[in-house]
Amino acid sequence: MSATPMARPIDARPEERRFARLAAAGPPSGWLSLVLVVVMCAMLALAIDDARIILGRGELTDLLLWSAIAGAVIGSLGPTVGWGRWKTYAIGGILASLIVPLLVGSVFTDVQWDLGRLFTVTGSEVWEAISDIVVRGQRLTNAVGHHMLIIGLWVWASSMFAGYAVFGHRRPINAVLLIGLLLVLNMGLTFNDQLVYLVVFSLAALFLLIRSHSFEEQGDWLRRRIGDPTAIAGIYLRGGTVFIAVAVIGALLLTTVANSAPLQGMWTDVGAQVVSWTRGLSGVLPRSGTAPAQTPEFGASELVSDTWITNDSEAFTVQVDAADIALDVKWRARTWDVITADGFDTSAPPLLVTRPAGEPVLDGAFDAASPIGTRPLVFSVRPAAPRFDLLSPGSPAVVDVTAIEGTLGESGFFSSLERPGGHTRDGYTIQALIPLVGDAFEGGLTGNRLRVAPAEYPPELAALYAQPFDRQTGLVGPAFDEVHQAILAGGADNAYDFAVDTVRYLQSEQNFDYDTDLSDEGLEGCDDRSFVECFAFRRHGFCQQYAGLMVALMREEGYAARVAGGFRTGQPNAVTRTFVVKNNDAHQWVEVYFPDYGWVEFDPTGGSVGEPADLPDGAAQGSFSPRPSVTVTRPPESAAPSAAPVVGSGSLGGGMSAGPLIVVALLLLAIVGAIAFAAWRRGPRGPVTADGAYGMVTRMASRLGFAPRPEQTVYEYAGVLAELIPDSRPELQTVATAKVETAYGARRLEPARMQSLREAQRRLRTSLLRLAVRRFRR
Repeated sequence: MSATPMARPIDARPEERRFARLAAAGPPSGWLSLVLVVVMCAMLALAIDDARIILGRGELTDLLLWSAIAGAVIGSLGPTVGWGRWKTYAIGGILASLIVPLLVGSVFTDVQWDLGRLFTVTGSEVWEAISDIVVRGQRLTNAVGHHMLIIGLWVWASSMFAGYAVFGHRRPINAVLLIGLLLVLNMGLTFNDQLVYLVVFSLAALFLLIRSHSFEEQGDWLRRRIGDPTAIAGIYLRGGTVFIAVAVIGALLLTTVANSAPLQGMWTDVGAQVVSWTRGLSGVLPRSGTAPAQTPEFGASELVSDTWITNDSEAFTVQVDAADIALDVKWRARTWDVITADGFDTSAPPLLVTRPAGEPVLDGAFDAASPIGTRPLVFSVRPAAPRFDLLSPGSPAVVDVTAIEGTLGESGFFSSLERPGGHTRDGYTIQALIPLVGDAFEGGLTGNRLRVAPAEYPPELAALYAQPFDRQTGLVGPAFDEVHQAILAGGADNAYDFAVDTVRYLQSEQNFDYDTDLSDEGLEGCDDRSFVECFAFRRHGFCQQYAGLMVALMREEGYAARVAGGFRTGQPNAVTRTFVVKNNDAHQWVEVYFPDYGWVEFDPTGGSVGEPADLPDGAAQGSFSPRPSVTVTRPPESAAPSAAPVVGSGSLGGGMSAGPLIVVALLLLAIVGAIAFAAWRRGPRGPVTADGAYGMVTRMASRLGFAPRPEQTVYEYAGVLAELIPDSRPELQTVATAKVETAYGARRLEPARMQSLREAQRRLRTSLLRLAVRRFRR
C-alpha cells in the first residue's frame, strides 16, 4: 500500500508567496507603518525645536523637522527597495551631507534656489567657528551654523536608524527606545512643557508595536497553516487600540491629579550637573534660553559672548523680615579681579577655607565688613533648582550651613562662597552686613564722604584691582580711548565722581544701547578685538560688557574696581515677606573700593536695567582727595595699540594648544573607522546559503572554545549553544533548520526563509561573541 501524500490547501502556496512579498517590502500596510515612524521622528524634531537650543531662537532649528522626515523616509524605504543596511546608511549619509547644509544655508540667506550660495554660506559658518575656537584660540564663537549642521545631521541619523530598525531589522522596539530616550532627555533639559510631543510619540509608538507584532503573528500562522491570519490581525488591532486609549487617558489623568511628584527634581539635578561638566566646553556647545543647564551659574572663569541668555523660571526665593521687604540689594555670588580678552577670571586659584555652620565667614579677611556704617540683614534662601553658590548682599558674616570661603591674595579679598559637595536644593540662612546710607549713620555712605575718602590703597589691593591694562595685550584700544576721553571731559577729580560720570555716560541712550543679542553683528569691526574694545566700538551690549568696560575705565585712572556677579533684587511680596528671584534677574555689575568704606556697588548697565549710581551728597566733608597716591604701573606712552590687536595665539582658551585637539579628533576618526570596518566585515555580504550560515556559526564558536563534537547532530549542537546564549535561541533554530532541510531534505528555501536566514546570520555574528565571556567563566 503506497503512502498518500498529505493534501495541502489550494491557496497555501499563494498565501506564502504573498507573505514573502510582504516580508520583502516591510510590515503590512507599509505606508501606514512609514507614517507612524515619521510621526515618531517628527515629534523628536519638534521637541528639540521647541527647546530653542541655539541662542534661544526657534527659527534656527526649524530645519530639524525636514531633517527628521527625510532621514526616516530614507531609512524606511531603503530596505523596502532591496538595499542592505550599509547601503541604506551610505546613501542616506550622502543625501544628508547634501540636504542638511542646504537647509542650514537657507536660514542665513534669502537666496533659496542658488545651491552653490547655500553651500557657501554654511561652509563659511563652520569655518568661522573653527577659526575662532582652534585658530584664534577664543573660548567662544559668534557663529552658530556649525551647531545647526551638527544637530541637523544628528536628527537625520537618529531618524534613519529608526526607519531601518522597523523596516530592515524588523525590530521596531529599537526605534521606539532610541527616539523615546532622546525625546525624554530633551524634555528633561528644557523648561518648556513638552507633554504633547510625548503623548503623540507614545500613540505612534504603541500603534507601531502592535502592528508589527500583528504582522509577526500573521506570518507565524501562515507558516504553520493554522487558520486565517487576518482574524488574528483584527483581534490584535482592536484590542491594542482599546489598550492604547485606556493607557494614554489614564496616564494623562494621573499626570493631572497626582499629588506626589517623585521624579520632579530628577532632570533638574541632571541639568545642574550639566553645568558643572560642560562649563569648560561652553565654546563648542549651543547656548539655549530654555534649559536648566542655562540656569545662571558663576564660575571662577566667566566667558562673555555676544548673547545674554536666561529664562523667566524661578531661581530662588529669599525670606526676609517685614522691615526689610523694601530693600534694594543685589544677591552677589562671585567677584573677578581679571579681565581677559573674552571674559572675567581670577588671577590665581582662590584660597579655600571650610567654615563650619555658625562660624563667622570672612573672619580676619580684608573684605570682612566693619560694624561701623553697616547693619545686619538676616535672610533665608530657598533655591528652586540645585545650586552650589551661597548668595549674599554686602558682606556675609554667618551662615547656618557649612560653607567654603574663597578669597584672593594674602589679605583675603572676597571671591566666592560655596556649598561643599556641589549642587543642592537645600535652603540656608545667612546673616550679612549691608551698608547704611546717609549722614544719620556713623560711617554711612554719602557722596561727599566718598569724595574725600582716604587716597591710600594697600599695595596688594592696588596690584590686583587698580592697575591699568597693558595696551600691548590689545585689551583696550582706540575705541576705548574715545570713551575714556569723553568721560574725562566731565572734570571728575576723584573716584566717586569719576564712577558716577562713567555710569551716567554708559547708561545714556545717546552713547550706548542695551542689547542682549549681538549674534547678528558678525565680526565686522571686532575681529581679533577684546570684548571691552569691541563694546566700546559697537556701542551696544549687555551687563557683562557694561561692567567690563567700566572696570577698565576705573583702572585706567588708577581706581580700584572689580566685576561682581549674581542676581538683582527680584520681585518683592509684602504679604509673604519674600523676594522671588528669577533666572533672568541674573546680572553683573561693578564694585569700586573706597578706603574706610569698603566696596561700593555701581551698576552701569543701560536699558533701565542698571540702577542709578548717585548717593545722597550729605553734608560737606572738607577738602577732596584727587586720587589714590599709589604706585600705578603704566605701560610706556610709546606702546600704542596696534590697528588690529591680536587676541589669542592659536591656542584654546585657558592656554590649551590646538595640537591635542587635532590628535584627539584623529584618534576618534580612527576609532570610528575601525568600528565601521569591523561592522562591515561582520556582513553578511552577497548571497546567503544555509551551509554558509551554519559554517559561520561553527567557525566562530570553535574559535571561542565551543566547537561541535563529532557525535553531535546539527540540532543538538544548536541546542547546546542556545543553552549558553538563550537570547539567540530563535536565530540558532533558524540556521539549524535551514541547514537540515537543505543538506538532508534537498529543499530549496523560499525568499522569506532566505531573508530570515540572512537576518539570523547577521545577528549571530554579534551575539556569538558572548561565548567569550562563557569561556572565561568556565
